[in-house]
Amino acid sequence: MALFTSRKQKKDIKVSFNNGLLQVESDGKGQVFPLDFYPKLLNATEEEQADWELTGNGIRWNKLDVDILL
Repeated sequence: MALFTSRKQKKDIKVSFNNGLLQVESDGKGQVFPLDFYPKLLNATEEEQADWELTGNGIRWNKLDVDILL
């Protein structure tokens, strides 16, 4: 699966989708979220999944109207 990195922020964030999971890596720490909890992300295209931004308290997919707090 594709790996996306935020270039807009100082913080290095890696977001990937694999085997029904959303994997977020930040500052050497990883978090995994089952996509079953986020059906919009589960059913999104790769382009929609790649269109995210880092917010003050998590990640936001504007087109999908999905927020994940980190």
